[in-house]
Amino acid sequence: MLSSAGSKSATLTDTQEVTRSAGSFVSRKIWLPKALYDVLPYFYLVAGLAAFLATLYISTWLWVLPHYLLFSAACLHLGVLIIRRRRRPPDRRESTETDSG
Repeated sequence: MLSSAGSKSATLTDTQEVTRSAGSFVSRKIWLPKALYDVLPYFYLVAGLAAFLATLYISTWLWVLPHYLLFSAACLHLGVLIIRRRRRPPDRRESTETDSG
């Protein structure tokens, strides 16, 4: 047995440092190429539609059906949400971002 395995306890500042670094990693901005950025909502819509249509052909694995439906609903929701936000006029975009932030 190792006697020094638990000798140093984590202080609150150590925990805060780990949380702070993890939070910055998760909330970090991701820069995508323009072509990928433009195609992303349509990819979500196609993936959601494909998952929904796949549920029509599932006959033996009924436990997979709710997963496909949940995935298709999430993809369709994200695709529509992104398209609606991109088509919003620029003056409404700025007012909504300042109200929520």
